[in-house]
Amino acid sequence: MKILGEKGKTNICGSRIRKIRQERGYSQNDLAIKLQLADMSLTQKAISRIETGDRAVLDYELKYFSAVLGVSVAELLGIEEGKDN
Repeated sequence: MKILGEKGKTNICGSRIRKIRQERGYSQNDLAIKLQLADMSLTQKAISRIETGDRAVLDYELKYFSAVLGVSVAELLGIEEGKDN
């Protein structure tokens, strides 16, 4: 069973990952390679599914995306740091 959240998506960070990835000039394949080099095995297809909201993102995966993209986990989640949410 797939649990859907906001707007029928399974994650809230996919669109932010896409935006940041594009700002960095990375293709989905580039990002997959960088994640694999950081010891997280994701394919281009998995990244595509994350970005479209069709695949959930596990908590430990957020740590890898954060490191590879050079942003905080809070930014990936759309949380303003230093504010109560």
